[in-house]
Amino acid sequence: MNYEDRAMKLHEEVRGKLEIRSRVSLKDRENLALAYTPGVAAPCLKIKEDVGKSYELTRRWNTVAVVTDGTAVLGLGDIGPEAGMPVMEGKCILFKEFGDVDAIPLCVRSKEVDEIVHTIALLAGSFGGVNLEDISSPRCFEIEEKLKEICDIPVFHDDQHGTAIVVTAALINALKLTGRRLEEIKVVQNGPGAAGTAIIKMLLGLGVKNIIAVDENGILLPERDRGMTEHKRQLACLTNPQQVSGTLKDAVKDADVFIGTSVAGCLTSEMIGTMKKDPVIFACANPIPEIYPEEASRAGAAVVCTGRSDFPNQVNNVLVFPGVFRGALDARASQITEHMKIAAAYAVAGIVKEGELSPEYILPSIFDERVKTAVSAAVYQAACEDGVSRV
Repeated sequence: MNYEDRAMKLHEEVRGKLEIRSRVSLKDRENLALAYTPGVAAPCLKIKEDVGKSYELTRRWNTVAVVTDGTAVLGLGDIGPEAGMPVMEGKCILFKEFGDVDAIPLCVRSKEVDEIVHTIALLAGSFGGVNLEDISSPRCFEIEEKLKEICDIPVFHDDQHGTAIVVTAALINALKLTGRRLEEIKVVQNGPGAAGTAIIKMLLGLGVKNIIAVDENGILLPERDRGMTEHKRQLACLTNPQQVSGTLKDAVKDADVFIGTSVAGCLTSEMIGTMKKDPVIFACANPIPEIYPEEASRAGAAVVCTGRSDFPNQVNNVLVFPGVFRGALDARASQITEHMKIAAAYAVAGIVKEGELSPEYILPSIFDERVKTAVSAAVYQAACEDGVSRV
C-alpha cells in the first residue's frame, strides 16, 4: 500500500490520534472529593485571588492551543476547519512527542480575521500559548499581530516563524561550510508568502543586507503594480537594495543563496549556473521541490536543502516548535520575541559541530534527542534576558 492507503487505514483504526487521560486517581470517594467537589473549591478560590496561580494549580502551564481555520492546510489549500483536524491532531502529537507539551486542536469555523482573533482571545486563559497553523496569507499576518497585541501568552505562527528558524539554522551552517558571511551574501527568496516573509525578516534582522524577493509576477519593487499586496509592498521597501527588476532568472544571477518556498520546478540548472560559485540552494516546495537535489548538485550547488524527509538536510519545523514552546512555557513567557527565535536558530545549528558539517549534514535529525533540550534552554534563556519571563 502507498502512504495514502496506509494513512487511511491508520486513521480508520485509531479514530483520532490523541486523547485525554487523567493524571489523578478516582478509585474512591476521598480521591474524588480531592480532585472534584468539595476539595476543588480551594484551588478555584486561589486562582480567583491571583490568576497567575492558574499556571501552578492547573495544566495551563503546559498546554498550547493549536488553532486553524482550515484555509491553507498542508498544501491542500482551503479545505475547511473540520478537514484540517487530522493535521492539527498530528501537530498535537508532535508537540507531545518532541517537546512534552500538551496541545489541543481548535478548528475555527470562520475566515473573518476579527472573529478568529476574538475567539482565540476569549480562550487564552485556558492555555499557556497559542500555535497558529495552516491559515492562509496574508490573513495570517494580521491575525498573529492582533493576537500578540491583546494576549498575555505567546502567539506563534509556525508556518511563518518555525520555517524561518529552521532555514536560518541551516543557512548558518551552510555558510560555515562554504566560507561565507551573512552580511556579505546575496539571497534570493522565491515565494514571499507566510514562510517566505518571515524568512526575509529574520535574515534582515541577522544582518543580511542584500535580499531579493520574487513572486509569480517577478521581482518585488515598490513601483510594481501587478499582484502587490500590502505585505509585499512592505517587503519591497525592505529588500532589493540595488533595485534589480525582472524575473527569477534575473534575480538569481550572481546570488549566493536561493531560498524557495514556492512551486515545483521553478529553478533550473541553467539558473544555478549563473549564481556565484558553490551556491546554497533551499528548495522547500512540497512535495515536489523547486529543483531536485541531484540536479542542483550537478549544476554546481554546494549544499541543497529540501522540505522532504527522503533527502538530506530536511527543513522540518519539528526541529523548532516543540522546543520553542517548551522553553517559552517553562519561562512562563508573555510572548515569543525575535531574540528567542534567533536563539532557537543558533541552538539548532549548534547541534551539528563544525567538524561534523558536510554537504549532506547541516541540520540535525528531528529524532536527535539533543534538539529539544538545546532549543528549549536557548529560548528560556533569551526570554529571561528579554524580560518576558514570569518565573
